[in-house]
Amino acid sequence: MNIEIITTPNKDLKESGFGSLSSCNSVLEAVMNMGHNVVLNICKTKEDLLNIVLRQPDLVVLGVKYLSFKDESDVWLSEYFSNHRINYTGSSKDVLRFDSSKVMAKSYLKNRGIKTADFFTAVPGEYKSEVDLPVKFPLFLKPVDAANGNGIDDLSYVTNYEEFESKVLSLYSQYNAPVLVEEYLDGKEYTVSVIQTSSGRLVISPIEIVPLASTNGLKILGHKAKTEDSEELKKIKDNMTKVKLVKMATEVFFGLGIRDYGRIDIKTNKDGECYFMEVNLVPGMTHGSSYFPKSCEIENKFAYDDAVALMLSQGINRIPSNKNINKKVKLNSNFLNGYSIETMMSQSQPSAVNLSL
Repeated sequence: MNIEIITTPNKDLKESGFGSLSSCNSVLEAVMNMGHNVVLNICKTKEDLLNIVLRQPDLVVLGVKYLSFKDESDVWLSEYFSNHRINYTGSSKDVLRFDSSKVMAKSYLKNRGIKTADFFTAVPGEYKSEVDLPVKFPLFLKPVDAANGNGIDDLSYVTNYEEFESKVLSLYSQYNAPVLVEEYLDGKEYTVSVIQTSSGRLVISPIEIVPLASTNGLKILGHKAKTEDSEELKKIKDNMTKVKLVKMATEVFFGLGIRDYGRIDIKTNKDGECYFMEVNLVPGMTHGSSYFPKSCEIENKFAYDDAVALMLSQGINRIPSNKNINKKVKLNSNFLNGYSIETMMSQSQPSAVNLSL
């Protein structure tokens, strides 16, 4: 099978997709180990994209959401390859916008009954005093569309109007966009990797993320923690917490219309109630550190190559059956040992997705 991985120089992008060239090379090696003909394209021009179309690969693996060009509109890769009838991994442009806009995702899911922290957006000077704010302190401030913890630090947690206005001004000056302001949740941080297999079943891998305590004692998962890989990634031992996370991740996956795979961030309050935070539909794939492959490893004991194989399984299944191609996904012998999350649940609990294949 002919597979092409697509990325772009991303040092200027707020949304880095799979990550650095090294991360994309790790994906490349995993696909090679599956026995496919595969190349990695670092696309800089529209001509680069056209050349891929002319080669007519069986599948393109999208390592970024779009290509940016000076003084021109972004080219969304899912839309581009869909228009050229090229099979691609991941979600459509319309769904990927939920990744790019935290506010859009939160609003959409809130209207469908999925809990998210109360929120509003702000620009400098919009709210004149504390009594004007739609949500009470403490609050948490971050960019509306930045990834990888960019813009998040100890000053993101604010308890009074002066701190609020200072952080709004700082983020607005840096990102030139309204600032997302959320009710602060004082519980734990989780991320849940979800992969839909060729059979349509979901493989779900929830883990807890424990950042180091900051100078004020808070555990803030910001850019510094993510860059330094200082946070601890833990297997969730409490079955009922896992059930809640799986239920919400499933609802988000189908509610947003996600295709193939996605990573869903969830936080709890002090009472353990789950709240949707954001979704990442082109997740980081850095070998040994990125949350998506690490959660698959921690929860389901998947090797990195196995996680990549599952991520591609739906795309491989979309290849027309009249092509003379072996579509079987090659997996390690210990892969998917029949584990099912249904064994964790009693009949009185909401139904969960079977993780076994």
